[in-house]
Amino acid sequence: MITFASNLLKMNAIINPAVNEMSPFIVMEVLEKAQAMEKQGINIIHLEVGEPDFEIPQSVAQACITAINNGSTHYTHSLGEPRLREAISQFYKKEYDVTVDPDCVVVTSGSSPAILMALITLCKPGDEVIVSNPGYPCYRNFALACNAVPINVTVDVNNGFQYNINDVKNAITDKTRAIFVNSPMNPTGTLVSDELFTQLIEIQIPIISDEIYHGLVYNGRAKSILQFTNNAFVINGFSKRFAMTGLRLGYIIAPKIYIRALQILSQNLFICAPSIAQEAGIVALNNASNDVENMRKTYNVRRLYMVERLKQMGFEIKNEPQGAFYIFANACKFTCNSYKFAFDVLEKAHVGITPGVDFGSNGEGFVRFSYANSIENIVEGLDRIEKYLNTKA
Repeated sequence: MITFASNLLKMNAIINPAVNEMSPFIVMEVLEKAQAMEKQGINIIHLEVGEPDFEIPQSVAQACITAINNGSTHYTHSLGEPRLREAISQFYKKEYDVTVDPDCVVVTSGSSPAILMALITLCKPGDEVIVSNPGYPCYRNFALACNAVPINVTVDVNNGFQYNINDVKNAITDKTRAIFVNSPMNPTGTLVSDELFTQLIEIQIPIISDEIYHGLVYNGRAKSILQFTNNAFVINGFSKRFAMTGLRLGYIIAPKIYIRALQILSQNLFICAPSIAQEAGIVALNNASNDVENMRKTYNVRRLYMVERLKQMGFEIKNEPQGAFYIFANACKFTCNSYKFAFDVLEKAHVGITPGVDFGSNGEGFVRFSYANSIENIVEGLDRIEKYLNTKA
């Protein structure tokens, strides 16, 4: 009997070339390897993943229960529940003193669909999108998914891993359709300066500003791109600030001229964001500020401990993180191959960390540590890594 699987083996798989150009998300491969080890009974300390270790705020949890009990389990408006879009508008007024028309807000199933929709709206095949190297790797892969061309602009430790405006200008062509900005930045935790925001908007190319880590800032204050220009796509959501990763709720704020196109994409690709999560999002914006502040303070304790401890162990941290929950540490004292180093640490020390090369070629020599874990686990994880490094010395 010929099975369906055996028939598949005889077929020539035809895969979109753009998919073949995409890089794997290495942090997920570290996590999956760690999970396989855990199934074998090995205790793993997770310092690789960028997911809050906190439970969702109690008020948000209750909002989910209330939504179910009230039957709020059906499709919503494709742009998002109007009350949530109004709450987002009010939040940006309170947080940044900017006026956002609720009709310029599109609610999405997390921030990743928001990024994809922004790029599909802006780019046709062959158009170019500027991304930083190192930077969040999914930007590049989302551009490829839209048959656009990601253009790497190198950022380095001596400039706080921020764009040099001349490098950006030199990368611009008549095909450039967008510039990605991420502040606080993944993987470095650094903030974009007011000066750089001002320089970027003078270029007059739409900026896609990923503001997902706003609210988790320890030194300085994160600025929204909307404080500088309306010619921008804001990407934001509830996963990081409110520890609502599994509820999959995000949004885009975009110039009104693009909203109809974004709505058509939303209707066809996703229909709408989860109705229960949207009800929870309204409560999060209105009632969970104290929960966020408590999480921020806890993250900061972990940040300060981890920075000091890593430096004592021999990692170089020239740019201490100002926000998010990552430390991007120079590991050149220990390795020239961050990929091999990360998996060796996992295998021998039983600690998950992320190789810097995951974030681009200019991230080689670095490793990313996440402090989205308890202080007890962080202490234990760094103890294990220190012991591992001592055995290699």
